[in-house]
Amino acid sequence: MSIAELSEQEQIRRNSLAQLRELGIDPYPAARYEVTATAAQIAAEYSPEKQNFSDISIAGRILSRRIMGSASFFELQDHTGKIQVYIKRDEVCGDDPEATLYNKVFKKLLDIGDIVGVRGFAFVTKTGELSVHCKELKLLSKSLRPLPIVKEKDGKVYDAFSDPELRYRQRYVDLIVNPQVRQVFLQRTKIIDTMRRFFNERGYVEVETPILQSIPGGASARPFVTHHNALDIPLYLRIANELYLKKLIVGGFDGVYEFGKDFRNEGMDRTHNPEFTVMEIYVAYKDYIWMMEFVEQMLERVALALHGTTKVRIGEHTVDFAGPFRRVTMTDAIREKTGFDITGKSEQELREACAKLNVETDETM
Repeated sequence: MSIAELSEQEQIRRNSLAQLRELGIDPYPAARYEVTATAAQIAAEYSPEKQNFSDISIAGRILSRRIMGSASFFELQDHTGKIQVYIKRDEVCGDDPEATLYNKVFKKLLDIGDIVGVRGFAFVTKTGELSVHCKELKLLSKSLRPLPIVKEKDGKVYDAFSDPELRYRQRYVDLIVNPQVRQVFLQRTKIIDTMRRFFNERGYVEVETPILQSIPGGASARPFVTHHNALDIPLYLRIANELYLKKLIVGGFDGVYEFGKDFRNEGMDRTHNPEFTVMEIYVAYKDYIWMMEFVEQMLERVALALHGTTKVRIGEHTVDFAGPFRRVTMTDAIREKTGFDITGKSEQELREACAKLNVETDETM
């Protein structure tokens, strides 16, 4: 990409990058930067009386700046949240008569999105805002692309990065400017970790089964096809974990499970991806009644791990994941929701009932 193809902001940032190098500042240092505190830790544990966090190092992105005279404020965001940083010219520049680090680097060459390291101490400003008093500032990574500027005032968000197309195509930007999205990733990890501990406590074994298979099986779906050059045979990305897990039970394992990727070469939308994660578990000598109780206990455990309670707000409803769950047969569920009893009905009678209830069948799809 030529310089002419870059936006004005991108050109300015590249000019800043060159000037930083001219000043002898490495914009992408490979050396380790020791981080001793996070924004969340400071917010949760700081005590003015104890004067803790008196010598800390914190690192993150610059999200906003309020540049004034010889002192300024900027907002720093790390992986746990945001915190305000107070920086004073005379304290970070030492004996430099030009005060280059403050007057030129901080005020003119740093931008929103740059990653910096700050060494200093925590304190509360006169306006009551918890902040970090910067004693030493270090550039850790220069950002060459501008971030969307999301403004927040009195609890309201302005100019939000909310376009679905951009958010899903540029997930990394979404994570930076919409930190609440990061919670989805963290909760997903916690769900998987809780499930894994739940299975392991019961003695079941986590395994990995083949992703490339000679015959795609275990479900009904169109597979992705590839070719194995050494064997000169077609292979398929698995559409399900099922068959190999069952073979392990046949081989003598009492219980096995797998968190794995499956692939289905079919339609896609916002909630359906051709590549998706599946957890399957198989246990010997059990029946579906046992499995219902097992799933019931697992869901309760997951809810407690994520929320500290079994009662979870989902949309307009509160769902209680505490057992026991209500047991209902498919026949009874259909009768309850539609008023139609499918017991003993012929295929034609079922099709006529579907037509009356506006339920799709293979004839109407």
